[in-house]
Amino acid sequence: MSQQVGDYVLQRLREWGVHQVFGYPGDGINGLVAAFGRADNKPQFIQARHEEMAAFQATGYAKFSGCVGVCMATSGPGAIHLLNGLYDAKLDHVPVVAIVGQTARSAMGGSYQQEVDLQSLFKDVASDYLVEVNVSSQLPNALDRAFRTAMFRRAPTTVIIPADLQEEPYEAPTHDFKQVPSSPPPIFAPAAVTAPRAEIQRAADIVDSGSKVAILVGQGARGAANEVVECAELTGAGVAKALLGKDVLSDDLPFVTGSIGLLGTRPSYELMRDCDTLLIVGSNFPYTQFMPEFGQARTVQIDIDGTMIGMRYPTEANLVGDAKATLAELNSMIARKNDRSWRERIEMNVARWWDTVERQSMLTAKPVNPMRVVWELSQQIPDDAIVTADSGSSTNWYARCLRMRGQMRGSLSGTLATMGPGVPYAIGAKFAHPDRPVIALVGDGAMQMNGLAELLTIGRYCSQWTDPRLVVCVFHNNDLNQVTWELRAMGGAPKFEESQSLPEVSYADLARGMGMSSIAVDNPDDLAEAWKHALSADRPTLLDVRCDPEVPPIPPHATFEQMKDTAEAVLRGDPGAWHLMAQGVKTKAQEFIPRMSERKSS
Repeated sequence: MSQQVGDYVLQRLREWGVHQVFGYPGDGINGLVAAFGRADNKPQFIQARHEEMAAFQATGYAKFSGCVGVCMATSGPGAIHLLNGLYDAKLDHVPVVAIVGQTARSAMGGSYQQEVDLQSLFKDVASDYLVEVNVSSQLPNALDRAFRTAMFRRAPTTVIIPADLQEEPYEAPTHDFKQVPSSPPPIFAPAAVTAPRAEIQRAADIVDSGSKVAILVGQGARGAANEVVECAELTGAGVAKALLGKDVLSDDLPFVTGSIGLLGTRPSYELMRDCDTLLIVGSNFPYTQFMPEFGQARTVQIDIDGTMIGMRYPTEANLVGDAKATLAELNSMIARKNDRSWRERIEMNVARWWDTVERQSMLTAKPVNPMRVVWELSQQIPDDAIVTADSGSSTNWYARCLRMRGQMRGSLSGTLATMGPGVPYAIGAKFAHPDRPVIALVGDGAMQMNGLAELLTIGRYCSQWTDPRLVVCVFHNNDLNQVTWELRAMGGAPKFEESQSLPEVSYADLARGMGMSSIAVDNPDDLAEAWKHALSADRPTLLDVRCDPEVPPIPPHATFEQMKDTAEAVLRGDPGAWHLMAQGVKTKAQEFIPRMSERKSS
């Protein structure tokens, strides 16, 4: 019996080291689905509840494994559903290969059922590589280029395979005119590229000339953590982290100021406000208003992608190269600063901030302060845990309150900032690291949007994970809370109930119905025990925490005057206006309470 095209596709995936394909079936990929059956489900077909979730799972898998994630969908509607997850991969520079079915070639152009112009549909999201395979001899080159491009350009790619072709006999490319062969998938690591030595020396001179050095790291610095620490020690710098780089350095380091930006910390804001020199490593942080004033700081940037360098802040030296290799070279040229007063000030600000976070987290609320949910998690989280966060007000608490340490990893939809990836990312993370605990921090809006359905996926596959701990923590406030606060603070408008309020449901009851363990929490004093139970459970667990929607996600630069303006807006008709004003004032006030040690010393 001859090998069909579908069989060859799976063979090539296995040769590329693919162990899971996240997808959803449909008649546009029947030939591929049948091939999974003939191949004893190798690679394993992981059935999501929706194609968008499959793309998120592939993206989460790629983020936490460092390997290419693979997703699969049928033609027409299935292909369309992939787009949001693939755009998430594109904007966060994540390698994902999408394999998509298409209407039979004989029906193309005939306005046939589920016929969509997939070349046009994917041409932006898969702009680095997109191909439709129309004869089987195209396959080796098409698949190999899709993987190589995804790996080297850190981008999603797409291979379209018409339904009828999938069931035809596979014919390899021949040594003939207009035939394109391909080489077997190699096992390789990209070479470390460094900037020219003269440019690195110029950057070192800039860094040496400063007395108040700040470092901003993003996900591109993840492989250079030791070099970043060395640089910070040499220069006496503080290190702020863009949100995708939150797991680059431990928050236990006294000079790490935490996240930067609207969701950032006050020490990071002060670090950028007061520095005279800035070193940016592997970050494309877009919000210039949270960086030094123009002309204030001489700036050096290191990035592997020359197209992304010098575009967020005026930089004086641009080093295009691998962060680890380039920073190691830079460190060898930097002189150690003997004056440590800048560093001492940074460390004092960081220590004060963590005291502030604890006080803010312990403030009373109705019923549970959402900050305390993450603060209590930080007290117990295993050093090898993986944390996924969704987009919403809960992202603020992930950004500000969760202390990274040890080998912890964390990620979220950093650039697209889409709702919905928290739970599917966690599923992808468990397939990437079945021996590590995973925690998803998700708002109730995202759970109602798509997270609830993926609890079924967790229940279906959890027996395959050597460590069964996957905790989904739901911030249950019956409000699309981040947008509600944006309406108040940015639009000067009170909460509009019809668009913002969510229907009530017990997430704990739903999780139990799907075979998970669950805990409902409506008393803040029960949080510590709830986390203890969830992190020691022998099965996936959902925490349903009823949170106060009026605890404000106050940005680090907010002043009492700005809060007054927001208060005046909400008093024009916002339900619960007086409560949210009280929560805002007492939360902001914690930033101005001196540390106990400072009080005693004075």
